[in-house]
Amino acid sequence: MMISLVGLPGSGKSTVGRQLARRMHIPFFDSDHLIEQRLGCSIKAFFEREGEASFRDVEATVIDQLTSESSGVLSTGGGAVLREENRRHLAGRTRVVYLNSTPTELFRRLRHDMDRPLLQVADPLARLRDLYAQRDPLYRETAEFVIETGRPSVATLVNMIVMQIELAGDRPLA
Repeated sequence: MMISLVGLPGSGKSTVGRQLARRMHIPFFDSDHLIEQRLGCSIKAFFEREGEASFRDVEATVIDQLTSESSGVLSTGGGAVLREENRRHLAGRTRVVYLNSTPTELFRRLRHDMDRPLLQVADPLARLRDLYAQRDPLYRETAEFVIETGRPSVATLVNMIVMQIELAGDRPLA
């Protein structure tokens, strides 16, 4: 089984994904990390040099490859759902979990993070609100499960995801 995590930057996709994969004894894939390996530079540097459209092309190729894996947990980049082909591959080939966080929560978590290209603006909270307004409907369209991140611990979020998947009738999880 392949499980994909979607959500805004800072919603916990990589942290929760790593723990979920460990709990289920399956591989963990971080699409942003694999994209950086492929590019040979940071996403931030590539974004500045080549622009968002070129980045989204590379991202689409990586997501197509990763969603073809037979099992694992995939943490996607926050904007992966912007492309229809990515939404189709994620929803059609994986169990998609949307880690929903409010823009205010995300701002609290990310206010000191300088590595997120889309948040290097004068008003990052306003930017997060705009991203949420644009992407939330796409996350919901793609996801089978929506988990409200709020303030639960990572372990609690992992338990919530495991429970949702088990309730949906998939095999019992470790």
